Amino acid sequence: MRGMFLLHLTVLLLETQNFILSSIETMLKLISVSILLLLTAFSTINFGGTVISVSDGDTITVLKADKTSVKIRLEGIDCPEGKQDFGTRAKQATSQLCYGKKVRVRKSGEDRYGRTLAMVYVGDLCLNKELLRQGMAWHYKKYNKDPKLARLENKARAAKIGLWAMGNAVAPWEFRRVKK
Repeated sequence: MRGMFLLHLTVLLLETQNFILSSIETMLKLISVSILLLLTAFSTINFGGTVISVSDGDTITVLKADKTSVKIRLEGIDCPEGKQDFGTRAKQATSQLCYGKKVRVRKSGEDRYGRTLAMVYVGDLCLNKELLRQGMAWHYKKYNKDPKLARLENKARAAKIGLWAMGNAVAPWEFRRVKK
């Protein structure tokens, strides 16, 4: 009787050990797949390259290392349109800050035109924030709720920097609406 009990106990322990090993193996596979997915997602969201074109104050084109180009709409800001007061100055400011330079792109999504929405960095300088700081853009509150961007616009307004030196600055979305 004691022998049967030990036999059953041994079988039960072996089955438990196999179950635990199988569970650990499955868990390791899941962790490996999760890490791979995270690394893949991270590499597609963040990338570097060189700015090869500045379309306007808030739209640039970046050439990646693999020689593909990506049109970037600067997240959270809206610069004056080309035919609007300060439109040319905003484009010039963007060009001076990033044209021909290496940048890091932190993608946040895509706009309705298929452009990559992103925060763009030239070294440690965030291009989006710098344009607000220089008074070359509005914080695009309709699509972005970042309080830091709102504060930067408010500081530039209060100091009457850039387009805020004009008393009658018209927001680009208003300019586009009236133009239609």
